[in-house]
Amino acid sequence: MTSRDDILGRVRNALHRNGSNAAIAREEMLASLAGRVHGPKPGIDPAPQALLDRFRLKSEKQSSTVDVVAREGDVPAAVARYLTSMNLPTSAVAWPTLATLDWAGAGLAVEGRAARDADLVGITGCFCAVAETGSLMLCSSAETPSTVSLLPETHVAVVQAARIVPYMEDAWALARQELGALPRAVNFISGPSRTGDIELTIVLGAHGPYRVHLIIVET
Repeated sequence: MTSRDDILGRVRNALHRNGSNAAIAREEMLASLAGRVHGPKPGIDPAPQALLDRFRLKSEKQSSTVDVVAREGDVPAAVARYLTSMNLPTSAVAWPTLATLDWAGAGLAVEGRAARDADLVGITGCFCAVAETGSLMLCSSAETPSTVSLLPETHVAVVQAARIVPYMEDAWALARQELGALPRAVNFISGPSRTGDIELTIVLGAHGPYRVHLIIVET
């Protein structure tokens, strides 16, 4: 028995959960989630262009930089422009789901794999984006490894405009609808890593990337 099995077993015992009542308890939990009442929310225009504009504004306030391209095929050239303008390496690691884009045609050397400590640039997509806060929601899997957004100094994220939702609650609802079981890790990213622990001075890159660049794909 692993430590995980032991801990979960103790929780099940404390809840008096067993094979005969687990299904009933799950239905009660799902009914509770479906019937929950949300608290107050800021008014957000749900029109697609309004969501894109708000997401961009909130992201830039979080110290991210933003570019908008017409289609996914424009992403490699947009990444190349950004890396060149920032005098950053033109080699990168990317989610395997993005490996089929024409990176070489844009003059980039991109490998589709999980990141290692020597990788300086990581390119990811995102499960969805939240207009309310300018945040990315990333869900881990073998094809979308978390290390690509966490280890490199520079994180470039590709955001589909159609996947920008108004509120955080909408992001979780979309995950439950499309994923069923939640993945091992769900990360919300709101700009570069930062801390204000030392004399209340904001320092970027404290626990992750120094910079976050977003490329929003309109169609």
